Amino acid sequence: MHLEEVKNILADVLSLSGAAKDELTASSGLLGSIPELDSMAVVHLITALEEQFGITVDDDEISASTFETLGSLASFVEQKLA
Repeated sequence: MHLEEVKNILADVLSLSGAAKDELTASSGLLGSIPELDSMAVVHLITALEEQFGITVDDDEISASTFETLGSLASFVEQKLA
């Protein structure tokens, strides 16, 4: 699973460091739980994931459930890579 890579990309996009980054786990909530993750940050995060993993994310693939937790986001990336 690419959990650590997704975590690092998320932290970079949101400028999270120290404990804020270190405390992120697969079950960490994203949307509504991390104030820095607003609509513009989601766009930047998707772009960063596309560039890092060489994937394309269509608008209709984006849902709140994709960004529910760090684990759900990492699972989405895994599905795109499969």
